[in-house]
Amino acid sequence: MNLDGAAAPIFEASGITKQFGGLTALSSVDLTLADKKITSMIGPNGAGKTTLFNVFTGLYTPDAGRVTFKGRPMLGLRPDQIAAAGICRTFQNIRLFRNMTAIENVLVGMHTQTPLGLWDVLGQTRRFHQTEAQLAERAAELLDTAGLGSKGNEIARHLPYGDQRRLEIARALAARPALLLLDEPTAGMTRGEATSLMRLLRELIDRFDLTVLLIEHNMRVVMEVSDRITVLDHGERIAEGAPDEIRRNARVVEAYLGRRASA
Repeated sequence: MNLDGAAAPIFEASGITKQFGGLTALSSVDLTLADKKITSMIGPNGAGKTTLFNVFTGLYTPDAGRVTFKGRPMLGLRPDQIAAAGICRTFQNIRLFRNMTAIENVLVGMHTQTPLGLWDVLGQTRRFHQTEAQLAERAAELLDTAGLGSKGNEIARHLPYGDQRRLEIARALAARPALLLLDEPTAGMTRGEATSLMRLLRELIDRFDLTVLLIEHNMRVVMEVSDRITVLDHGERIAEGAPDEIRRNARVVEAYLGRRASA
């Protein structure tokens, strides 16, 4: 708890700067995430949103800055170590194992949570078989939660686009994250599919005590689902606030939202 009685943020990033050659992709970006809330990050293409995700998940090392999760420094950890700590993500372009079944994709997502040792696997021990059964049961439960309960044995590439997006989220949940980073989860979806996915997201937050950071270009989704919104433009944070504040922010309207958002 802070001195004012408010709960400490689950995630904090400060002064994140990243350059590629002579291009500054991120310039002293700060971001704080409240526990069990949805924060959306918006901005024009090239604003630095996915670059920031890549920093948070260990794919990029920033040139400057600090990141803490549950009070623990994250910079310098490998992506697998960050996932094991409780930060998982999906990607803008779907990255499923396309020739594996839906349930096999979810089982792959459980690798950071598997307690088995090499001898268990090689010796096919009783512990191995018990763990395999428990993991399969949990994978089936996650598919059911994601609305894919009847599609566990279907090949991932044969699933409809919206179901592939749901499968990505189920696979991310398999690692038992406390923080879920979603990179444009409704991209390519119909309005009905996007609405359904955001409804699922709210249910997941309540069920799994998740905190969510969302990159999204669908402004209707952003304004409806977000507790807070952060706006990036040319690698800088230009605004942060509740949806109504962001909707009325003249600098945001000029940089990104356009006249329709202020109507």
